[in-house]
Amino acid sequence: MLLSAWRCKIPLEISTCPLCRFESDDQNAVLDHIAEHIHSFSLSLPWAPREGLEEENDEEEYGTYFKQHPYFDIHSSRSELSSNSPGMSSVITDTGSFAGDDFENPAESPRQQQAELTEDLLNQVPYGVSGQVNTSDWLAMLSNDPENPNPSPGNVLADWNVDDLPSLYKQVGPDWFAVFNTEVQRVLDVELVHHLVHDSVVSCVRFSWDGKYVATGCRRSAHIFDVATGQSVATLQDESVDGDIYFRSVCFSPDGEYLATGSEDNQIRIWDIATRSIKHVFTGHEDDVYSLDFAGNGRYIISGSGDKTVRLWDILEGKLVYLLSIEYQVITVAISPNCHYIAAGALDNSIRIWDITTGYLVERLESPDGHKDHVYSVAFAPNGHDLVSGSLDKTIKMWELTAPRGMLPETGAKGGKCVQTFEGHKDFVFSVCFTPDGRWVISGSKDCGVQFWGPTTGNAHMRLVGHKASVISVAPSPTNNLFATGSGDMRARIWRYSTKNT
Repeated sequence: MLLSAWRCKIPLEISTCPLCRFESDDQNAVLDHIAEHIHSFSLSLPWAPREGLEEENDEEEYGTYFKQHPYFDIHSSRSELSSNSPGMSSVITDTGSFAGDDFENPAESPRQQQAELTEDLLNQVPYGVSGQVNTSDWLAMLSNDPENPNPSPGNVLADWNVDDLPSLYKQVGPDWFAVFNTEVQRVLDVELVHHLVHDSVVSCVRFSWDGKYVATGCRRSAHIFDVATGQSVATLQDESVDGDIYFRSVCFSPDGEYLATGSEDNQIRIWDIATRSIKHVFTGHEDDVYSLDFAGNGRYIISGSGDKTVRLWDILEGKLVYLLSIEYQVITVAISPNCHYIAAGALDNSIRIWDITTGYLVERLESPDGHKDHVYSVAFAPNGHDLVSGSLDKTIKMWELTAPRGMLPETGAKGGKCVQTFEGHKDFVFSVCFTPDGRWVISGSKDCGVQFWGPTTGNAHMRLVGHKASVISVAPSPTNNLFATGSGDMRARIWRYSTKNT
């Protein structure tokens, strides 16, 4: 074991694991714990099981992941290497040596080559103050070592096999699992709260402003569920509608009295939730209404459509306030928390920012730092100054809005800048949002996963797989650390995350 050699060669002063803050007065216990992390970064290195260990002790010593180690199958003969080992057909002899060892030319033997690699790695161990080892730096170095043909996947958490991970870095439910990035300190936990069954694709999810209800949009109807119980409390359906149109967007009014829905029949309906009746129908869009957002004052609602327009509507007076036209279909819209700005993502790969009062274009976020494909989701940060966007280019970008004061109307100056690009999803990113405290960015993707990201670092901390098809929509609750997901598998789910104090 690498850690065994490390112990023998280097005097250590270590009582805390630098990756997850595991603590112990027993230095050997800490090193054994760190060994589990190292396994995650060096699965391809042909370590032999320690001689004399029984099978039941292997699990205690190395963790349950060792059973699925790609080089060893401890449920088969103890003297055979797993057939899953690429390029390794050797067997381990009774003496513990490799059958392929060349005793006449020991420098050519696999064991000697491995010893040389271990020695080289030990010589590269980075030290910090007081002679303590910077273990996280060393692990990062190990994961990028050219001798390791399977480097750690970093933010691409979909590349992790959950069976290969120690229990510290995974959670497994009856029909879902989560994996946690082994390269960063784990601070998240997640649990399934409610499973909301539908009879069609769930195209959107949204919480009420008080967090008591969640709405979903699907074929021909919108549904409202009680968050505490998971029970359906209302189904909103316009019986006059013919055909299998989908409700593509839903959002609650701030006072919780109304639900707005945007649909494939080009209409926006404002529903009185208490009476299950339609209060207003806003017409004028000439294509699908893909996205809606209520202003915090409750009076205005913004809509984005495939007809290449963004429209602001007055709920109290039931009329159109103004129309903003662009050259491409609008897929997503959002209003800033301070009600100063409107953001819209479109099929030209860019994001436009307008002043909500005047309708003037104040910023346009695009190449060279922008997305390389259609923008499907935008969301403002709680501070109102930052924005995240998700795209079919498989990335998420975080933008700092810095439009200069006194600029000329309609110039759309490129004052905003991309401050972070989140890479790690394996397919299109359909939906993004911030948690209410701004600590996490949540994303949903065609790769069936939901990921939690650190906004300032760009690190993917967790990947949650709880759906069997694309995650089309993710939405945060304003309370109780809840979030909802909607999917092409005809399910919506409510989850709870918790963040450990660090």
